[in-house]
Amino acid sequence: MKRVAIAERSNWRARAAEGGFRFHTIDGAPYWDETAYYAFTLRQIEDDLEDPSAELHAMALDLVGDVVASEELMERLAIPAPFRDWIAESWRRGDPHLYGRLDFAYDGNGPAKLYELNYDTPTSLYEAAFFQWQWLEDQRNRGALPQQADQFNSLHEALVERFAGLAARLPPPLYFSAVRESEEDQGTVAYLRDCAAQAGLHGAAIAIEDIGLSEDGRFTDLDDVVIGSLFKLYPLEDLMREDFGAALPGSGVQLLEPAWKAVLSNKGILPLLWQRHRGHPNLLEAHFDDGRALPAGWVRKPLHSREGANVAMHMPDGRWQESEGPYAGPCIVQAFHPLPAFAGNYPLVGSWVVGDNACGIGVREDDSRITRDSARFLPHAIIDDVPAGNTRIYV
Repeated sequence: MKRVAIAERSNWRARAAEGGFRFHTIDGAPYWDETAYYAFTLRQIEDDLEDPSAELHAMALDLVGDVVASEELMERLAIPAPFRDWIAESWRRGDPHLYGRLDFAYDGNGPAKLYELNYDTPTSLYEAAFFQWQWLEDQRNRGALPQQADQFNSLHEALVERFAGLAARLPPPLYFSAVRESEEDQGTVAYLRDCAAQAGLHGAAIAIEDIGLSEDGRFTDLDDVVIGSLFKLYPLEDLMREDFGAALPGSGVQLLEPAWKAVLSNKGILPLLWQRHRGHPNLLEAHFDDGRALPAGWVRKPLHSREGANVAMHMPDGRWQESEGPYAGPCIVQAFHPLPAFAGNYPLVGSWVVGDNACGIGVREDDSRITRDSARFLPHAIIDDVPAGNTRIYV
């Protein structure tokens, strides 16, 4: 794995505008960054990322049935009591799921280490599935990359195929929803809606704020049409805390991602994975936080937190790093494992699963050891012989 400098495409902003990629710059700072790319070998992709992603995904799914059958484990994960039967029934009924992202620390040497699962509202999808593939094709065409350069990326095809398979399992009408003012979330939802349409599954767009509730407890659109299925790029744990959330179990709406994803989007799944698969090469030791002072060599994360918020990192040499954020409540502790550093850039590899198949990666890079919402997205390529990149160092 190397970080390789490369010239930007002169027309990439026009290409972004053509594709509806409007969030490539956020608050004046670059989000999409193609001044460099991460180069992998095929062996690294297949052995160190693709195969472990499929294995860890299966391991995580194998835990869901145990969790939903146990009041003790549901309590451990801080899942509100009024929603536990609804979540358990969603699992027993086999409500279908679409996608998820596993976040890894990986340096090209040795096993990738799982930081967490993003299985309810994973983002960075459009840029991983479409825009970085377009970058690869353009760079090959202009000779900046060899013609044999490839990418671990069948995400778009997998999403279209998955939507085709879901068509008969999602009660109509189908809606796609996100927060109205979030350009990134709206862009992700628009892309997924297009993937569904390519599969012949057509759904309407609605802002999460515009969803209403009928007198008989059904979720409705602005014309009082009852929503049959809802793709919602909105955290389920937040929905359950809000006023309308109380109506979820009796509403009859089919959620995508399904209610049982509340188990896997919870960082409490990490200590449960460790308990069942202690010593697994792709897992970091993890435990439920007991409230004691965080020892050196450990990281504390809330059960429900996103984009690196509210993380406390006590490094083995005694240094600390902490991130601010809105999250509180019960936490886990996880063994410290550093991201690789390339001249002050810390890349996190997001490995995508569509349905139950590992089918692509995206790399987000921060100048912090904690990957925050301001992290940049860099493309990647599979090249077995690349120019020497920046030296990998740990700091």
